Amino acid sequence: MIRYIGKRLIMMVPVILAVTFLIFFLQYLAPGDPAELQLGVDASEEEKEAWREEFNLNDPLLVQYGKYLCGIVTRGDFGKSFRTGQVVTKDLFERWPTTFVLAILTQVVAASIGVLAGVFAALNRSTWKDGVIRVLAMIGAAMPSFWFALLLILKFAVDLKWFPVSGWYGPKYWVLPAISTGVLGAAGYMRNVRAAVLDNVKQDFVRTARAKGQKESKVVLHHIMGNALIPIITCAGLHFAMALGGTMIIEQIFAIPGLGRYMVEAINNRDFPQLRAAIILTAVTVSVVNLIIDILYAAVDPRIKAGFKGASAKKRKITAADLAKEGN
Repeated sequence: MIRYIGKRLIMMVPVILAVTFLIFFLQYLAPGDPAELQLGVDASEEEKEAWREEFNLNDPLLVQYGKYLCGIVTRGDFGKSFRTGQVVTKDLFERWPTTFVLAILTQVVAASIGVLAGVFAALNRSTWKDGVIRVLAMIGAAMPSFWFALLLILKFAVDLKWFPVSGWYGPKYWVLPAISTGVLGAAGYMRNVRAAVLDNVKQDFVRTARAKGQKESKVVLHHIMGNALIPIITCAGLHFAMALGGTMIIEQIFAIPGLGRYMVEAINNRDFPQLRAAIILTAVTVSVVNLIIDILYAAVDPRIKAGFKGASAKKRKITAADLAKEGN
């Protein structure tokens, strides 16, 4: 298992390198002169040239990329902002926890609603209850998150005044943003959980458990849900990645000082160091979450864990046999 985790960590390196180079290449192809965009058309050529030299923009693309990677690896430096001239790293790690907390809250809301609704729909298959839940899931999948967020603001913040309209200053401010993305995200959970439960409901081990007289609650929780965890974990990983990437709109609507809003501001200001740093940090976070998902696979499914051990044992056996053969 440790060997597997080590391999996955090593595999993350080329992914991050590919993301950073792709960002650099796309920004290099972006139209317009960064110096003129930041200093204005009235700036002199000497001022523009000094500005380019300050941000290493006179170097070839590969040289810029190499210096950028060296700064990240050796100093944790993501460069300086084109607009403010300040180090990007400080702003980045001030805003990242906000987006991460929002993604976690969204995940909790989506999983709580989606798993319960999916199990309920599967256990009541082909009934009116199943039909109602499936219709609600389709509505949730089709409804834009920004429109649902505006409806929540109009009803619960403006009309009823139960929650604040915007900001991120405490648990009361977290409710509407988490619900606006979590409730709609529950639609994906519901469909995946329903399909996973239906795959296990008619299995032989479920019929055997019921024939032995076990309580229905134990059959559902232990036998059915225990074997349906892999699709649920997969759905959780995908939804968390989408929650991280989809916070830009929600953070704009609720004026949340997170990484998504930071990226929107960077795009509007053509501040490339801010944008690429935010994207790289998001890519690293998603890669780490995917690694955790793979580890959870082995934790909940003994067959996967046995496969890791079996592969290691087979490799050791072959190595020992080869050594003995060479000794003869």
